[in-house]
Amino acid sequence: MKPAWYNRKWATISFHLAAWIFFFSLPYLLRSPDNEKPAAATAHHGPDLGLYFTLVMSSIWAVLFYLNVHRLIPAFIFKKKYWEFALVHAFIFIVILGAVHLFSFVFFGRISFNYRSVFFNFLIYLFIFGLSTAYRLIGDKIKSDTLLQERQNEMLKTELSLLRSQVNPHFMFNVLNNMVALARKQSDLLEPSLIKLSSLMRYMLYEADEEKVSIEKEMDYLQSFIDLQQQRFGKKVKVTVHMHSGSELLMIEPMLLIPFVENAFKHGTGIVEDAAIDIRLEAEKNRLLFAVSNRFDPNSAEIKDNSSGIGLANVKRRLNLLYGKKHTLTISSADHLFSVQLLIILA
Repeated sequence: MKPAWYNRKWATISFHLAAWIFFFSLPYLLRSPDNEKPAAATAHHGPDLGLYFTLVMSSIWAVLFYLNVHRLIPAFIFKKKYWEFALVHAFIFIVILGAVHLFSFVFFGRISFNYRSVFFNFLIYLFIFGLSTAYRLIGDKIKSDTLLQERQNEMLKTELSLLRSQVNPHFMFNVLNNMVALARKQSDLLEPSLIKLSSLMRYMLYEADEEKVSIEKEMDYLQSFIDLQQQRFGKKVKVTVHMHSGSELLMIEPMLLIPFVENAFKHGTGIVEDAAIDIRLEAEKNRLLFAVSNRFDPNSAEIKDNSSGIGLANVKRRLNLLYGKKHTLTISSADHLFSVQLLIILA
């Protein structure tokens, strides 16, 4: 990823140059017009020595700024040598104070050493010291936060990839078991079932690696899985499916909803009396409402939970990573009816 334009070297250099030009110009920008002498009165005096003095002193302040940023703070503050840091700055201030009066003598032929001069230069020193210290500490904090965010993003991508890869073997285990059941019981339906499985594999291989897929593709994937399960169980399970999307532009994380359907067939079949599974999906505007319910036998639930591997715990983790507060997941179990309701704000 390319850095933003304001983080590039040329932009940083340009910003610093503009800041120092502005700083060098302050004495002239703040000078009162009443203090300006007519050009005719000053023409015979030659070059503006005050300008040269200002440029020299501004250069000294600039050197102090970068010395504090790149040398003193890393050498003392980062190593928690605070007293040494203070003593070094006290020494530098004395040196700069001497330089002020030296250049005052060189350019103007006089030395005006008094408390006002010392106090004025002390204020400038404090300003440069505070500005450079804040610049370094804030800059380091921004870099640290940026690096932390990049690491968190990489960890998020890695974790989502691992979570997704965990879903796939679980899903394939169930589908292959379906194929075995069809081969043993209804071999004439094996071919269409294999075609369904082929479409599922195509989705998993070529679509599931995308960051997001359309709601329509995810619905087709769910429908193929449900069809395979219905071929397996036949009339033993009453399956009601209603899925509708009002927009083809809505996108969702691939294979996010399948664990709920897998869970319904896992716990809603077998020795369950009057087995029934209800699956509903409504996607309108930027809202997705997904609901799955199934009857279950509480006596067999514990055995199936111990052999279910990942499942709902996994998808909960994925939802928290992907949508955070933009989703609401409600899971309830009462009167032999297990139900899941999921609301996601997709945009």
